[in-house]
Amino acid sequence: MKETKEQLLNELKKSEDWEKDQSDLWFWEKIGRLPFKLLDKFTPAFLQNKIGVILDELGQYVQSGGSYLSSVSSVKSYYPNHDVENLDDVSVIPILEMDQAVTKLTGNRKRLATVQGASTGFGGIFTLTIDIPLLLGMQLKTLQDIAICYGYNPNDKKERMYIVKVLQFVSSDIVGKKAILNQLSLIDSPEDEQAKREVISELQGWREVVFTYRDQVGWKKLFQMIPIAGLLFGAFINRSAVNDIAEAGMMLYRKRRIRERLAD
Repeated sequence: MKETKEQLLNELKKSEDWEKDQSDLWFWEKIGRLPFKLLDKFTPAFLQNKIGVILDELGQYVQSGGSYLSSVSSVKSYYPNHDVENLDDVSVIPILEMDQAVTKLTGNRKRLATVQGASTGFGGIFTLTIDIPLLLGMQLKTLQDIAICYGYNPNDKKERMYIVKVLQFVSSDIVGKKAILNQLSLIDSPEDEQAKREVISELQGWREVVFTYRDQVGWKKLFQMIPIAGLLFGAFINRSAVNDIAEAGMMLYRKRRIRERLAD
């Protein structure tokens, strides 16, 4: 059964309140980039090359989805109690049930991220450089699956651009967050083609987005450089990182779906 306009407005307010809470910029997020500037100098060349290869693969995600593209067919598993065959069927499911599907998905991904972080944290500084692109890939996958839960198709290039902007949003400071929220609000607008073009042009700098992301998590990964002890830090940090990206994806995608329903 579809929600009433009043119910949709109440749900929309939850997402808007969340956006306002994102305005607080923690001081340590700014100085936390130093560890990775140092890390670059001491990382063995073969690991630097490996990171470069993975970053190139992620760059292909924007253009074609690459190896990180989620399958839309997975939508059936998210709604076992509904007769769901495609994304059009999902678009009429109540928002609260969509939220429940995403919450369950997020729990599964956080457990996976915990194991991954512990595994890569065990080796200290050497496995840390591999951990970052692996974590980024998991976050990409999580955002795509959240999109599917709300009835959006990550096979569409517009959705891949939207997902990259969500990644960028989580890694940005307060000024950047405000600008990205404005861009995301315009991405579905049929009237503002210029805004869409600006979003597309910004995504040409995909590698810069990745390096900004990497620098932003620098201080959090600092303690993971310690062999053995890094296991605990890696597990906690990766779990938190997936939780943050999933929360942003859920709030931004649910807002988008609610706005579309209100427009209808």
